[in-house]
Amino acid sequence: MNRVPIGIAINGVTGRMGYRQHLVRSLLAIRSDGGLPTADGRRLWPEPVLVGRNPAKLAEIAERHGLTDWTTDLDAVLARPDVHIYFDSQVTQQREKAIRAAIEAGKHVYTEKPLADDTAAAVDLCRAARAVGVKHGVVQDKLFLPGLRKLARLVQGGFFGRILSVRGEFGYWVFEGDWQAAQRPSWNYRAADGGGIVVDMFPHWQYVLERIFAPVRTVQATVTTHIPSRVDESGTPYEATADDAAYGIFELDGGIIAQINSSWAVRVYRDELVEFQVDGTHGSAVAGLRECRIQHRGATPKPVWNPDLPATERFREQWQLVPDNEPFDNGFRVQWEQFLRHVHEDAEFPWDFAAGARGVQLAELGLESARTGRRLEIPPLDL
Repeated sequence: MNRVPIGIAINGVTGRMGYRQHLVRSLLAIRSDGGLPTADGRRLWPEPVLVGRNPAKLAEIAERHGLTDWTTDLDAVLARPDVHIYFDSQVTQQREKAIRAAIEAGKHVYTEKPLADDTAAAVDLCRAARAVGVKHGVVQDKLFLPGLRKLARLVQGGFFGRILSVRGEFGYWVFEGDWQAAQRPSWNYRAADGGGIVVDMFPHWQYVLERIFAPVRTVQATVTTHIPSRVDESGTPYEATADDAAYGIFELDGGIIAQINSSWAVRVYRDELVEFQVDGTHGSAVAGLRECRIQHRGATPKPVWNPDLPATERFREQWQLVPDNEPFDNGFRVQWEQFLRHVHEDAEFPWDFAAGARGVQLAELGLESARTGRRLEIPPLDL
Protein backbone atom coordinates (compact mmCIF):
# COMPACT_ATOMS: atom_id res chain seq x y z
CA MET A 1 0.00 0.00 0.00
CA ASN A 2 1.38 3.39 -1.02
CA ARG A 3 0.85 5.54 2.07
CA VAL A 4 1.44 9.28 2.26
CA PRO A 5 2.07 10.21 5.93
CA ILE A 6 0.65 13.55 7.03
CA GLY A 7 1.63 14.78 10.50
CA ILE A 8 -1.15 16.40 12.53
CA ALA A 9 -0.59 18.14 15.86
CA ILE A 10 -3.81 17.84 17.89
CA ASN A 11 -3.84 20.43 20.66
CA GLY A 12 -6.53 19.91 23.29
CA VAL A 13 -6.82 16.16 22.76
CA THR A 14 -7.51 15.54 26.45
CA GLY A 15 -10.84 17.38 26.14
CA ARG A 16 -14.11 15.64 25.29
CA MET A 17 -14.43 16.90 21.71
CA GLY A 18 -10.74 16.73 20.86
CA TYR A 19 -10.48 13.16 22.07
CA ARG A 20 -13.75 11.53 21.08
CA GLN A 21 -14.75 13.26 17.86
CA HIS A 22 -11.47 14.38 16.36
CA LEU A 23 -8.93 11.80 17.46
CA VAL A 24 -10.95 8.59 17.90
CA ARG A 25 -13.90 8.98 15.55
CA SER A 26 -12.05 10.89 12.83
CA LEU A 27 -8.28 10.45 12.52
CA LEU A 28 -7.94 7.03 14.14
CA ALA A 29 -11.03 5.84 12.27
CA ILE A 30 -9.41 6.89 8.99
CA ARG A 31 -6.31 4.89 9.96
CA SER A 32 -8.46 1.88 10.88
CA ASP A 33 -9.90 1.94 7.37
CA GLY A 34 -6.45 1.93 5.80
CA GLY A 35 -6.05 5.67 5.27
CA LEU A 36 -7.84 8.21 3.08
CA PRO A 37 -7.84 7.41 -0.67
CA THR A 38 -6.45 10.20 -2.86
CA ALA A 39 -7.01 11.08 -6.50
CA ASP A 40 -3.64 9.60 -7.51
CA GLY A 41 -4.46 6.19 -6.03
CA ARG A 42 -2.43 6.57 -2.85
CA ARG A 43 -3.71 6.87 0.72
CA LEU A 44 -3.20 9.71 3.17
CA TRP A 45 -2.10 8.33 6.53
CA PRO A 46 -2.73 10.65 9.52
CA GLU A 47 0.17 10.65 12.01
CA PRO A 48 -1.27 12.24 15.18
CA VAL A 49 0.95 14.15 17.58
CA LEU A 50 -0.94 14.57 20.86
CA VAL A 51 -0.46 18.00 22.42
CA GLY A 52 -1.70 19.28 25.77
CA ARG A 53 -0.75 20.52 29.21
CA ASN A 54 -1.18 17.32 31.24
CA PRO A 55 1.57 14.77 30.50
CA ALA A 56 -0.13 11.98 32.47
CA LYS A 57 -3.36 12.29 30.48
CA LEU A 58 -1.48 12.51 27.18
CA ALA A 59 0.56 9.40 27.99
CA GLU A 60 -2.57 7.49 29.00
CA ILE A 61 -4.40 8.37 25.76
CA ALA A 62 -1.36 7.50 23.68
CA GLU A 63 -0.96 4.12 25.37
CA ARG A 64 -4.67 3.35 25.04
CA HIS A 65 -4.51 3.75 21.27
CA GLY A 66 -1.03 2.46 20.52
CA LEU A 67 0.41 5.92 19.83
CA THR A 68 3.83 7.13 20.91
CA ASP A 69 4.06 10.75 19.80
CA TRP A 70 2.86 13.19 22.46
CA THR A 71 4.21 16.36 24.07
CA THR A 72 3.44 19.40 26.19
CA ASP A 73 5.81 21.56 24.11
CA LEU A 74 3.77 23.19 21.34
CA ASP A 75 6.69 25.27 20.05
CA ALA A 76 8.76 22.13 19.50
CA VAL A 77 5.92 20.48 17.59
CA LEU A 78 5.45 23.50 15.34
CA ALA A 79 9.16 23.45 14.52
CA ARG A 80 9.00 19.88 13.23
CA PRO A 81 9.07 19.48 9.42
CA ASP A 82 7.07 16.23 9.62
CA VAL A 83 4.08 18.07 11.16
CA HIS A 84 1.99 19.54 8.36
CA ILE A 85 -1.29 20.45 10.08
CA TYR A 86 -2.05 22.10 13.40
CA PHE A 87 -5.48 21.36 14.91
CA ASP A 88 -6.88 23.25 17.90
CA SER A 89 -9.65 22.11 20.24
CA GLN A 90 -8.47 23.99 23.34
CA VAL A 91 -10.63 26.39 25.31
CA THR A 92 -11.28 29.46 23.19
CA GLN A 93 -9.09 31.82 25.20
CA GLN A 94 -6.00 29.75 24.41
CA ARG A 95 -6.79 29.35 20.72
CA GLU A 96 -5.76 32.62 19.05
CA LYS A 97 -2.18 32.60 20.34
CA ALA A 98 -1.62 28.97 19.35
CA ILE A 99 -3.14 29.38 15.89
CA ARG A 100 -1.07 32.48 15.26
CA ALA A 101 2.09 30.56 16.21
CA ALA A 102 1.10 27.73 13.85
CA ILE A 103 0.54 30.18 10.99
CA GLU A 104 3.92 31.81 11.62
CA ALA A 105 5.47 28.32 11.53
CA GLY A 106 3.92 27.74 8.10
CA LYS A 107 1.51 25.02 9.20
CA HIS A 108 -1.92 24.46 7.72
CA VAL A 109 -4.51 25.10 10.42
CA TYR A 110 -7.81 23.43 11.19
CA THR A 111 -9.66 24.44 14.35
CA GLU A 112 -12.77 24.04 16.41
CA LYS A 113 -15.04 27.04 16.59
CA PRO A 114 -15.16 29.78 17.70
CA LEU A 115 -12.08 30.86 15.80
CA ALA A 116 -11.22 33.60 18.32
CA ASP A 117 -12.57 35.58 21.26
CA ASP A 118 -13.77 38.48 19.11
CA THR A 119 -14.40 39.44 15.50
CA ALA A 120 -11.32 41.63 15.11
CA ALA A 121 -9.03 38.78 16.20
CA ALA A 122 -10.81 36.29 13.93
CA VAL A 123 -10.47 38.61 10.93
CA ASP A 124 -6.80 39.15 11.72
CA LEU A 125 -6.18 35.38 11.85
CA CYS A 126 -7.85 35.01 8.46
CA ARG A 127 -5.68 37.72 6.97
CA ALA A 128 -2.53 36.23 8.52
CA ALA A 129 -3.26 32.76 7.12
CA ARG A 130 -3.94 34.16 3.67
CA ALA A 131 -0.79 36.26 3.76
CA VAL A 132 1.52 33.27 4.24
CA GLY A 133 -0.49 30.97 1.99
CA VAL A 134 -1.38 28.19 4.44
CA LYS A 135 -4.64 26.28 4.17
CA HIS A 136 -7.12 27.06 6.93
CA GLY A 137 -10.46 25.71 8.07
CA VAL A 138 -12.99 25.79 10.90
CA VAL A 139 -15.09 22.86 12.12
CA GLN A 140 -18.71 23.28 11.03
CA ASP A 141 -19.94 19.84 11.97
CA LYS A 142 -23.70 20.51 12.03
CA LEU A 143 -23.69 20.76 8.21
CA PHE A 144 -22.68 17.10 8.04
CA LEU A 145 -25.41 15.73 10.30
CA PRO A 146 -27.72 13.32 8.44
CA GLY A 147 -30.86 15.28 9.35
CA LEU A 148 -29.46 18.59 8.14
CA ARG A 149 -27.98 17.02 5.01
CA LYS A 150 -31.47 15.76 4.14
CA LEU A 151 -32.83 19.23 4.88
CA ALA A 152 -30.23 20.82 2.59
CA ARG A 153 -31.17 18.32 -0.10
CA LEU A 154 -34.80 19.45 0.15
CA VAL A 155 -33.79 23.10 -0.18
CA GLN A 156 -31.60 22.39 -3.19
CA GLY A 157 -34.40 20.41 -4.83
CA GLY A 158 -36.91 23.24 -4.46
CA PHE A 159 -39.22 21.27 -2.16
CA PHE A 160 -40.26 24.26 -0.05
CA GLY A 161 -41.17 26.70 -2.79
CA ARG A 162 -40.55 30.10 -1.20
CA ILE A 163 -39.10 29.56 2.27
CA LEU A 164 -40.94 31.62 4.85
CA SER A 165 -39.43 30.75 8.21
CA VAL A 166 -37.04 28.57 10.18
CA ARG A 167 -37.71 27.62 13.80
CA GLY A 168 -34.94 26.01 15.79
CA GLU A 169 -34.97 24.44 19.25
CA PHE A 170 -31.70 23.36 20.80
CA GLY A 171 -30.77 22.34 24.31
CA TYR A 172 -31.21 20.09 27.30
CA TRP A 173 -31.01 20.25 31.08
CA VAL A 174 -27.39 20.47 32.25
CA PHE A 175 -27.33 19.38 35.86
CA GLU A 176 -26.14 21.97 38.35
CA GLY A 177 -23.45 19.67 39.74
CA ASP A 178 -24.77 19.34 43.28
CA TRP A 179 -26.87 16.18 43.45
CA GLN A 180 -25.85 14.98 39.99
CA ALA A 181 -22.65 15.70 38.08
CA ALA A 182 -22.94 18.21 35.25
CA GLN A 183 -22.64 16.97 31.66
CA ARG A 184 -20.64 20.02 30.60
CA PRO A 185 -17.41 21.46 32.07
CA SER A 186 -17.75 24.27 34.58
CA TRP A 187 -15.78 26.77 32.47
CA ASN A 188 -18.79 26.84 30.09
CA TYR A 189 -20.63 28.86 32.74
CA ARG A 190 -17.90 31.37 33.60
CA ALA A 191 -17.64 34.42 31.36
CA ALA A 192 -14.01 35.05 32.37
CA ASP A 193 -13.09 31.62 30.98
CA GLY A 194 -14.81 32.16 27.65
CA GLY A 195 -18.06 30.41 28.55
CA GLY A 196 -21.60 31.17 27.46
CA ILE A 197 -24.15 29.59 25.16
CA VAL A 198 -24.09 32.50 22.68
CA VAL A 199 -20.35 32.15 22.07
CA ASP A 200 -20.81 28.38 21.82
CA MET A 201 -23.94 28.11 19.66
CA PHE A 202 -24.41 31.28 17.58
CA PRO A 203 -21.39 30.40 15.38
CA HIS A 204 -23.17 27.11 14.66
CA TRP A 205 -26.42 28.85 13.79
CA GLN A 206 -24.58 31.28 11.53
CA TYR A 207 -23.17 28.62 9.25
CA VAL A 208 -26.31 26.45 9.35
CA LEU A 209 -28.47 29.39 8.27
CA GLU A 210 -25.98 30.73 5.73
CA ARG A 211 -25.09 27.41 4.10
CA ILE A 212 -28.52 25.80 4.00
CA PHE A 213 -30.81 28.81 3.58
CA ALA A 214 -29.36 32.30 3.06
CA PRO A 215 -26.91 34.78 4.62
CA VAL A 216 -27.94 36.34 7.94
CA ARG A 217 -28.61 40.09 7.70
CA THR A 218 -29.85 41.07 11.18
CA VAL A 219 -29.90 39.66 14.69
CA GLN A 220 -32.03 40.39 17.73
CA ALA A 221 -31.39 38.38 20.88
CA THR A 222 -32.44 38.04 24.48
CA VAL A 223 -29.79 36.39 26.63
CA THR A 224 -29.98 35.30 30.25
CA THR A 225 -28.45 33.14 32.96
CA HIS A 226 -31.30 31.00 34.24
CA ILE A 227 -29.19 29.02 36.75
CA PRO A 228 -27.09 31.57 38.68
CA SER A 229 -24.97 29.17 40.72
CA ARG A 230 -23.49 25.75 40.01
CA VAL A 231 -21.03 23.24 41.49
CA ASP A 232 -17.75 22.50 39.69
CA GLU A 233 -15.89 19.24 39.09
CA SER A 234 -14.26 19.33 42.54
CA GLY A 235 -17.57 19.87 44.32
CA THR A 236 -17.01 23.58 44.93
CA PRO A 237 -19.95 25.96 44.39
CA TYR A 238 -19.34 28.84 41.97
CA GLU A 239 -21.23 31.74 40.46
CA ALA A 240 -22.39 31.16 36.90
CA THR A 241 -21.43 34.42 35.19
CA ALA A 242 -22.00 33.32 31.58
CA ASP A 243 -25.30 33.07 29.75
CA ASP A 244 -26.93 29.64 29.70
CA ALA A 245 -29.86 30.51 27.42
CA ALA A 246 -30.33 32.67 24.34
CA TYR A 247 -33.43 33.44 22.31
CA GLY A 248 -32.58 34.80 18.88
CA ILE A 249 -34.41 36.16 15.84
CA PHE A 250 -32.43 36.32 12.60
CA GLU A 251 -33.49 37.93 9.34
CA LEU A 252 -32.03 36.26 6.26
CA ASP A 253 -31.75 37.25 2.63
CA GLY A 254 -35.01 36.76 0.76
CA GLY A 255 -37.20 37.71 3.70
CA ILE A 256 -36.72 34.43 5.60
CA ILE A 257 -37.23 34.80 9.36
CA ALA A 258 -35.35 32.39 11.63
CA GLN A 259 -36.06 31.97 15.34
CA ILE A 260 -33.69 29.78 17.33
CA ASN A 261 -33.85 29.06 21.04
CA SER A 262 -30.68 27.74 22.69
CA SER A 263 -30.72 26.63 26.32
CA TRP A 264 -28.87 24.51 28.84
CA ALA A 265 -31.82 24.95 31.19
CA VAL A 266 -34.61 23.24 29.26
CA ARG A 267 -36.01 19.73 29.55
CA VAL A 268 -36.37 17.95 26.25
CA TYR A 269 -39.84 17.35 24.83
CA ARG A 270 -38.96 16.72 21.21
CA ASP A 271 -37.54 13.84 19.23
CA GLU A 272 -33.93 15.06 19.18
CA LEU A 273 -31.72 17.52 21.10
CA VAL A 274 -31.86 19.95 18.19
CA GLU A 275 -34.71 20.34 15.72
CA PHE A 276 -35.40 22.79 12.92
CA GLN A 277 -38.84 23.33 11.41
CA VAL A 278 -38.82 24.95 7.98
CA ASP A 279 -42.05 26.26 6.49
CA GLY A 280 -42.45 27.18 2.84
CA THR A 281 -45.25 27.91 0.41
CA HIS A 282 -45.08 24.40 -1.06
CA GLY A 283 -44.16 22.33 1.97
CA SER A 284 -42.62 22.06 5.42
CA ALA A 285 -39.96 19.92 7.08
CA VAL A 286 -38.75 19.10 10.58
CA ALA A 287 -35.11 18.03 10.78
CA GLY A 288 -33.07 16.84 13.73
CA LEU A 289 -29.64 15.30 14.12
CA ARG A 290 -30.52 12.21 12.09
CA GLU A 291 -34.10 12.25 10.89
CA CYS A 292 -36.08 14.59 8.67
CA ARG A 293 -39.83 14.58 8.10
CA ILE A 294 -41.83 16.47 5.49
CA GLN A 295 -45.37 17.57 4.76
CA HIS A 296 -46.18 18.70 1.22
CA ARG A 297 -48.85 21.30 0.46
CA GLY A 298 -50.96 18.64 -1.24
CA ALA A 299 -50.96 16.53 1.92
CA THR A 300 -51.43 19.36 4.42
CA PRO A 301 -54.49 18.81 6.67
CA LYS A 302 -56.99 21.55 7.44
CA PRO A 303 -57.18 21.87 11.22
CA VAL A 304 -59.81 24.16 12.72
CA TRP A 305 -59.32 25.95 16.04
CA ASN A 306 -61.96 24.88 18.54
CA PRO A 307 -60.85 24.89 22.18
CA ASP A 308 -64.20 23.43 23.28
CA LEU A 309 -63.46 20.05 21.70
CA PRO A 310 -60.56 17.64 22.21
CA ALA A 311 -58.08 17.35 19.34
CA THR A 312 -58.87 14.41 17.09
CA GLU A 313 -56.00 14.67 14.61
CA ARG A 314 -52.68 12.94 15.26
CA PHE A 315 -50.53 15.72 13.84
CA ARG A 316 -47.19 13.90 14.12
CA GLU A 317 -48.54 11.01 12.06
CA GLN A 318 -49.30 13.33 9.15
CA TRP A 319 -45.63 13.74 8.23
CA GLN A 320 -43.56 11.58 5.90
CA LEU A 321 -40.06 10.36 6.77
CA VAL A 322 -37.33 11.41 4.32
CA PRO A 323 -35.24 8.37 3.28
CA ASP A 324 -31.48 8.34 3.71
CA ASN A 325 -30.73 7.54 0.03
CA GLU A 326 -27.01 7.63 0.84
CA PRO A 327 -24.65 6.53 3.63
CA PHE A 328 -23.94 9.06 6.38
CA ASP A 329 -20.60 8.82 8.18
CA ASN A 330 -19.60 10.70 11.32
CA GLY A 331 -19.81 14.41 10.48
CA PHE A 332 -16.51 15.32 12.11
CA ARG A 333 -14.73 12.63 10.11
CA VAL A 334 -16.36 13.71 6.85
CA GLN A 335 -15.11 17.27 7.29
CA TRP A 336 -11.66 16.04 8.35
CA GLU A 337 -11.45 14.03 5.15
CA GLN A 338 -12.35 17.09 3.11
CA PHE A 339 -9.74 19.21 4.89
CA LEU A 340 -7.05 16.57 4.36
CA ARG A 341 -7.87 16.50 0.64
CA HIS A 342 -7.85 20.29 0.66
CA VAL A 343 -4.29 20.23 2.01
CA HIS A 344 -3.02 17.36 -0.14
CA GLU A 345 -4.91 17.90 -3.42
CA ASP A 346 -6.07 21.52 -3.15
CA ALA A 347 -9.66 20.26 -3.20
CA GLU A 348 -12.41 22.77 -2.47
CA PHE A 349 -12.98 23.61 1.19
CA PRO A 350 -15.41 26.51 1.77
CA TRP A 351 -15.36 26.37 5.59
CA ASP A 352 -12.29 28.57 6.01
CA PHE A 353 -11.29 31.23 8.54
CA ALA A 354 -13.53 33.76 6.78
CA ALA A 355 -16.51 31.51 7.51
CA GLY A 356 -15.28 31.15 11.09
CA ALA A 357 -14.98 34.92 11.46
CA ARG A 358 -18.61 35.37 10.38
CA GLY A 359 -19.64 32.98 13.14
CA VAL A 360 -17.70 34.95 15.76
CA GLN A 361 -19.25 38.16 14.42
CA LEU A 362 -22.80 36.82 14.84
CA ALA A 363 -22.09 35.79 18.44
CA GLU A 364 -20.56 39.18 19.21
CA LEU A 365 -23.50 41.07 17.69
CA GLY A 366 -25.97 38.75 19.42
CA LEU A 367 -24.49 39.65 22.80
CA GLU A 368 -24.50 43.33 21.89
CA SER A 369 -28.14 43.09 20.82
CA ALA A 370 -29.01 41.54 24.18
CA ARG A 371 -27.14 44.29 26.05
CA THR A 372 -28.72 47.16 24.11
CA GLY A 373 -32.15 45.73 23.36
CA ARG A 374 -31.75 46.55 19.65
CA ARG A 375 -32.03 44.68 16.38
CA LEU A 376 -28.61 44.92 14.77
CA GLU A 377 -27.62 44.73 11.13
CA ILE A 378 -24.67 42.50 10.29
CA PRO A 379 -22.11 44.40 8.21
CA PRO A 380 -19.83 42.63 5.74
CA LEU A 381 -16.40 41.80 7.13
CA ASP A 382 -13.33 43.46 5.65
CA LEU A 383 -11.53 40.32 4.54
